[in-house]
Amino acid sequence: MTLNQLRYFCTASRCHSITKAAEELYVTQPTVSVAIRDLEIEFGISLFYRKGNSLILTQEGEELYNKATYILQYLSLIHIWRCRR
Repeated sequence: MTLNQLRYFCTASRCHSITKAAEELYVTQPTVSVAIRDLEIEFGISLFYRKGNSLILTQEGEELYNKATYILQYLSLIHIWRCRR
C-alpha cells in the first residue's frame, strides 16, 4: 500500500468515478484503476460496487476510506507543521 494508492482511492470514493478522480488528480484513468485494483488484491476485498460508471463503497471500502482519510489528513498536518519550523 502506498500513499498515492490511498489518495487515488479516496479521490475516486469522493468523486464516485475513476474518470473524474483521474481528472482531478491529473493522472490517467488506468493509473487510478490499477491503484485501486492493487489495493483490492493486497487486502483481498472489494472496495466498490460498480454500477455503470458510478462507484459505490462497500462496507469494507467505507472502513478503508475512513482510515485512509485520517492518515492523509494527519500526514498533511505533519507536513504543515514541518514547513513552519
